[in-house]
Amino acid sequence: MSSFNLPDVLDRLCYRYPSALVDTVAEHDPGRRVVAYKNVTVSEEFFQGHFPGAPLMPGVLMIETLAQVATILLTESGSAADRSSRPYLRGVDRAKFRLPVVPGDRLRLEVTMGPRRSRLARAEARAYIGADVVCEADLLMGLAREGPRASASDGSHVGVSIHASAVVHPNATIGAGSVIGPHAVIGEHVTLGRDCRVGASSVIEGPSEIGDGNQFFPFVSIGLIPQDLKFHGEPTKLVIGARNVFREFVTIHRGTAGGGGITEIGDHNVFMAYAHVAHDCHVGNHTIFGNAATLGGHVTVEDYATISAFSGVHQFCRVGKHAFIGGFSVITKDALPFAKTVGNRARIYGLNTIGLIRRKFSSDSIAKLRRAYRYLVQSNTSRALAQIERDPSVQCDEVQYVVDFIKTSSRGVGLRRPSRRLEEVADE
Repeated sequence: MSSFNLPDVLDRLCYRYPSALVDTVAEHDPGRRVVAYKNVTVSEEFFQGHFPGAPLMPGVLMIETLAQVATILLTESGSAADRSSRPYLRGVDRAKFRLPVVPGDRLRLEVTMGPRRSRLARAEARAYIGADVVCEADLLMGLAREGPRASASDGSHVGVSIHASAVVHPNATIGAGSVIGPHAVIGEHVTLGRDCRVGASSVIEGPSEIGDGNQFFPFVSIGLIPQDLKFHGEPTKLVIGARNVFREFVTIHRGTAGGGGITEIGDHNVFMAYAHVAHDCHVGNHTIFGNAATLGGHVTVEDYATISAFSGVHQFCRVGKHAFIGGFSVITKDALPFAKTVGNRARIYGLNTIGLIRRKFSSDSIAKLRRAYRYLVQSNTSRALAQIERDPSVQCDEVQYVVDFIKTSSRGVGLRRPSRRLEEVADE
């Protein structure tokens, strides 16, 4: 007997309530024999009409129950080809119904594999109540191969798992090792990398180019047209790097012709539930988006930035490297790198010290950044930049990056300080 993951086995069945008729699997000898159980209860849907006052399990449903057990035996045979197939009932021979099945009975379902050809398999099936046979039949099962073209050079489906209820366009390219969940939709112009996971009821449209190892949780919406009234169907695209996490209900939109035609997401980013990235945004690497964090169009978010829950970044703004945007903030100017920007409208609360320490910045660089930001918040911007450039004690690559970030800003930078009362509350 082999060990196996029972929830995964049952989940691979195409059936869901009220059609699922297998409650548990007790024994499993891959490719040879399986023993399962069905608990017959009075709450079964079919008992409402078969027959009122004298409920009786229909014979056709006993055959269906045995066919579902045969499906488990076929998909759990240990063969990769069988795991990627969808068994279905092709025929029934020598069916006999020997005893009635009524509410309260527990059916023991035994299926033994018989002769096989490439896409056909025979199985001997019996249902018992205790030691008594109540139903027996010889089942003819067909095996339909499923899934779109994989990205392997030979165009095969090896290593791609696509749920039977998913809708995947034949022209979509799916990388080996990827798994497409129930009711997911993959569009024609989508290229999905290797080892990706697409959760239930997710939608990925294109043109979209998606790298390896990305995880799309249920109900995400990726690569749809932008929410821009100037968009009229012109060819644009979405490009996503590798090993990003998109949690439930995240939305990422393609670009527009006026904004360069492309939305880009880098590598190793985390987008928590309900986060939104609008058209023509450019997100770097290792960023974190809190729940419902939102980017307007044409926003640039640089590496290691954090945008906390329910915060919004106005279109055409930039968020600098290692910036921290606090929860419920509204960003209407560029958010400075290495700093904490919080509030509506946002104010600067000093250096993102905790984040910099976690990312192994040296104490010398942190001290120089702190002195540079002291200049910035205590004087007007042009005078502060001049003071920073004249002071040799603050010179380092990180400070020079801050100076260049400010000088290249087109919307201006957020250097508004909090009131003394807000500083006291923040300290508390």
